[in-house]
This record gives sequence, C-alpha cells and structure tokens, in this order.
Amino acid sequence: MIKGMHHTGFVVSDLDASVRFYQDVVGMTLIGRRERDGSPISQILGYEGTHIKIAEFHYGNGHLLELIEYVHPPGSDAHIQERNSFGASHIAFEVEDISAAYEWLIGNGAQKLNPPIEIVEGKSGCYLQDPDGNWVELLELG
Repeated sequence: MIKGMHHTGFVVSDLDASVRFYQDVVGMTLIGRRERDGSPISQILGYEGTHIKIAEFHYGNGHLLELIEYVHPPGSDAHIQERNSFGASHIAFEVEDISAAYEWLIGNGAQKLNPPIEIVEGKSGCYLQDPDGNWVELLELG
C-alpha cells in the first residue's frame, strides 16, 4: 500500500526561470534535470505526443519538489487565484526568520498575498506565490 510522501509537483511556464528562482532565491538544491517524451510519459500523463522538461530539488529531508514545463502539449495559464478553490495546492517551507524570508522572496520575483502574522504564540505564517502563481507558504515555528 502507500509507503509515504515522495514529492510535490508544480507546472511552470519557463523551467529555466523557475530553476533560478527555486535554486538561487529559495535556496533549494537542484538534484537533476531531464526531458521525457514518447509513449510511456504520454500514457502516464494522458496526452498524445507528450514532451516535458523536468527539474527536481530538495533540502535534504527526503521530500522532493518537481517542476515540470510542458513543451507538448504547451501549457496554459489556469492559475487558481483563490486558496480555497478545489484543486488549489501549495508547498510550505519552514524558515528561521519569516519576515526576512518574506522580504527576500518578494524582492526576488515572488508575488505578495499577505505579510507574515503570528498564528498562535511562537508560530507565524504567510502565503505568497512563486513567479508562475504557485502557492508557497512560509512557517516560522519558533
């Protein structure tokens, strides 16, 4: 049966730009890039003639972030602007200084939603979006 979590995946418009954001701004380690096309990936994703570019990242804790750019069929902008919409998803990062992390990300291409706020004593959080509109949560756990 299910053994555990493996990765979180986001579809992006420009893999090179997203690699720069998650590697240089977020500080994740790029562990590999590859391209997939042909019958197996087409069957998995359900698109004939599928061609995708993939980059994978980690922080060393076992959970991966996978970014996918669809070359064929080309992706489309279908951002879910509301966090409470069915299908909305996010990735959460634990940070040491949430205000500094928030300002750093906003200054380097992330999109604002709300500034950090204390949720309960010793725990602060906020939401923002990466350059493609994927939801990112920051948590400072005290």
